[in-house]
Amino acid sequence: MGKRRNRGRSQLLSTMTKKQKKHLRDFGEEHPFYDRVSKKEVKPQICQLSESSDTSHSESESESEQEHVSGYHRLLATLKNVSEEEEEEEEDDSDVSDGDISDEDGDEDVQVEEEIDKSAETQEPDDPKEKDGEGPPDTSQKSPEEFTDAKHESLFSLETNFLEEDSGGSSSQRASQDPFQQHVNKELKEKDIQAAASNSPTSQQLKWPTLGQLVFSSKFRKMETFKPPKDIDLKSLHLQKPLESTWGKTNSKFLSGPQKSNSPFTPLQKELFLVMNSYRDLFYPERTALKNGEEIRHVYCLHAINHVLKANAQVLANNSRRRSQKLGVGEDDDFRDQGLTRPKVLIVVPFREAALRVVQLFISLLEGDSKKKIIVSNKKRFQGEYGSDPEERPPNLKRPEDYEAVFVGNIDDHFRIGVAILQRSIRLYAPFYSSDILIASPLGLRTIIGGEGEKKRDFDFLSSVELLIIDQADIYLMQNWEHVLHLMNHMNLLPLDSHGVDFSRVRMWSLNNWSRYYRQTLLFGALQDAQINSVFNKHCVNAQGQVAVRNVPVTGAISHVLVQLPHVFQRMEAQDLASVIDARFHFFVNKILPQYRDAVMSHTLIYVPSYFDFVRLRNYFKREELNFTHICEYTQKSGVSRARHFFLQGEKQFLLLTERFHFYKRYTIKGIRNLIFYELPTYPHFYSEVCNMLRATSRGEEATWTCTVLYSKYDAQRLAAVVGVERAAQMLRSPKNVHLFITGEK
Repeated sequence: MGKRRNRGRSQLLSTMTKKQKKHLRDFGEEHPFYDRVSKKEVKPQICQLSESSDTSHSESESESEQEHVSGYHRLLATLKNVSEEEEEEEEDDSDVSDGDISDEDGDEDVQVEEEIDKSAETQEPDDPKEKDGEGPPDTSQKSPEEFTDAKHESLFSLETNFLEEDSGGSSSQRASQDPFQQHVNKELKEKDIQAAASNSPTSQQLKWPTLGQLVFSSKFRKMETFKPPKDIDLKSLHLQKPLESTWGKTNSKFLSGPQKSNSPFTPLQKELFLVMNSYRDLFYPERTALKNGEEIRHVYCLHAINHVLKANAQVLANNSRRRSQKLGVGEDDDFRDQGLTRPKVLIVVPFREAALRVVQLFISLLEGDSKKKIIVSNKKRFQGEYGSDPEERPPNLKRPEDYEAVFVGNIDDHFRIGVAILQRSIRLYAPFYSSDILIASPLGLRTIIGGEGEKKRDFDFLSSVELLIIDQADIYLMQNWEHVLHLMNHMNLLPLDSHGVDFSRVRMWSLNNWSRYYRQTLLFGALQDAQINSVFNKHCVNAQGQVAVRNVPVTGAISHVLVQLPHVFQRMEAQDLASVIDARFHFFVNKILPQYRDAVMSHTLIYVPSYFDFVRLRNYFKREELNFTHICEYTQKSGVSRARHFFLQGEKQFLLLTERFHFYKRYTIKGIRNLIFYELPTYPHFYSEVCNMLRATSRGEEATWTCTVLYSKYDAQRLAAVVGVERAAQMLRSPKNVHLFITGEK
């Protein structure tokens, strides 16, 4: 009889979906929606609770609390005897040794679950060919290869797990000096929010040894500044276990000599982490892929995973306290430890290679040199989709060093992935609403956020982001800056759906829609740009304050021009910033272009940073029937070859070249004799690179070479980066509109 009963139970479970199993486990009976219609009366299956379980809840109380999942999570927490089916699943989970879960394991179960489960809106697609504006696709359309580790959902659930005794999280969480606790427990008042919306920010400048000139600012009443200490102790940073022990080995490649024994941070990392750990917003515009890119990536990954481990440890510790205390009604205010949705950290990176390195750093920071490996689900699939084959890159491709550093590995810019971290386990490809960390590109986020009027769009997962990291922000200027602006406009909005949240555990400032005042934003880029500054000034309103690095360039990129060349800088006048675009076009057409219409001024390259300006000039040249050719980022390879050939042979007098083409290709354009910068380049070193192209085909015409640059008073930052801050100040103050500099003089 026992075997027959077990066989019947297993047959019943095999026909149930994941939602039905969950409902049976949580409520003790099948959901009435899935009742089978038959002539015979079917008795509901009851799960017996242990004697020690809490039976004080009446049947009527359980019915009234159906909408609140937390009540049943507390009931589930009191269970000591799990069903045979759950024991079998736990045995399957324990078989995972090194966390390398292949797609072949449990494909049949996953396929059946994905065909039936319709909760696809919380599942994140990974196909970069997905159409723009579409939300997360239905998982029923996914193939078995798109394995999302649904089997281990309970392993990474914050609601049904408890803090391990050896994690040491509870003691560190209670420390009043912990910056994390001070930040999340800080209480703002309504008058503070109103004052911040109307007041102009107060600022103060300080100079730090490594970062240089810092500007501390805040829109709130109280603004505090601090200076970095000479020596730093890991214990004083309140790092969560095991980061104290693993950080030294992970960061060892940047340390050498006596520095390795004295401090686990480089001087740059130490000062950056002190600002990060104070939970202030940070803008660092001197991050370069060639110089300090990896050094900075290490330190912000440390801060991100430290934040997640502390937040999750607090939730798990409160789960344990709630289970032990058997709370009654009205005692939940002491356990507000969550946001409206689970994702806490959003890391925006431009390419898949950067996402791969971030995840590898997370694994290294959790493992360290310990013999016990952490569980990493879907690791094999992740390496296949985000890794690269070195043989795919042409061996004879010669490009500048900075180009090689930026475009290394997999440079696909359409991706997004959820990462769940719980104690010593990492789950890759987690659904967004079950993830702690989201790693995505601006394009990958844009296609899921969608636009107004689109039916399939979702941005609720951004509602409770507490830490936003935007790395390599300058590259997004070359991709599509509108995607970044679209993302910032949808950060920390109230969600349209509850997504199963337990409102008794949500922090009050999150319920008050004040999350943006608690969100820390870390912005890293390679240059000072007006558009990046605008995002930092407009969208970063952290109550802790903002810190921006404002070092001024001393020499400028013009000092790296190697050819003997006269540089004529012509200033144009514009009434305001909105009229600069039209003023530049009319100034170029009426003042500059007539000087180059003569056939003697052939081989003229016109460098255009903005694609919209490029289209306007191209259309004008066509209307005027000028002898020209053009190259932009959308030009086919054959068209690029023809344009370069015609320009070199002198068959075309003008060549229009966009900055984005130069950024992505870095071709050397031969045959240049006259150079016009329609606008100062975004990257200052592009100025010297383009000027040095003149020596590619030197045939004794050096005496006739010319270079003309257009600028206005609104181009002060770019002008200082090219000619240096002192020259730029003189040029902007001078009544003269034309300034001449000569480089390469013998």
